Amino acid sequence: MSFPEPSPSTFISAGHWRNRYLLMRHGHSQANQAGIIISSPEKGLAGYGLSPYGEEQLAGLVSKWVWPIPTRIVHSDFLRTTQTAARVAAHFGLPMIAEQGLRERFFGAFDAQPDTGYPEVWAQDIASADHCWQGVEAVSQVAARMHAVIDGWEARTEDETILLVSHGDPLQILLTALARQPLTRHRDQLSLAPASITLVG
Repeated sequence: MSFPEPSPSTFISAGHWRNRYLLMRHGHSQANQAGIIISSPEKGLAGYGLSPYGEEQLAGLVSKWVWPIPTRIVHSDFLRTTQTAARVAAHFGLPMIAEQGLRERFFGAFDAQPDTGYPEVWAQDIASADHCWQGVEAVSQVAARMHAVIDGWEARTEDETILLVSHGDPLQILLTALARQPLTRHRDQLSLAPASITLVG
């Protein structure tokens, strides 16, 4: 199977930050393949890792790396993000740091259900960044925990290139927050494909 040449995603200036960040969505997963939402730690920590296609994606990506070389790799502790981070870490000989703040957004009653439920949640997001409809984690809560991860690294280190491996919704919400756009419009962000990388800093 062949893959297109990787190219850097849109650069987002973060102002006067001490580090720069590579925001990476995990590779294509078994949940993507099955068309289901896996958002709870009970299901996502030990199950639904990378699909065979995702494994190939990562092999192609690291062999044709076009982004700044990371100095640290920090990842959601879900299996699909851990496996994604591991492929990059092995290529560059770097250790990995698990970070719960980078976990998937919890989709409440939609967890383990068909991924056709996403648009129902996103429709609610447009009305309120604080809603918890059907037990879904609020957009504002996701933004806060994702931004807290960056704030933590900004307080601890400088002049580093930190790869943050997370999930589609959390990363789009974070990018919306960094762009100082209303969180209710996070779906206006260009949808992040599996294994895509966005440079921030």
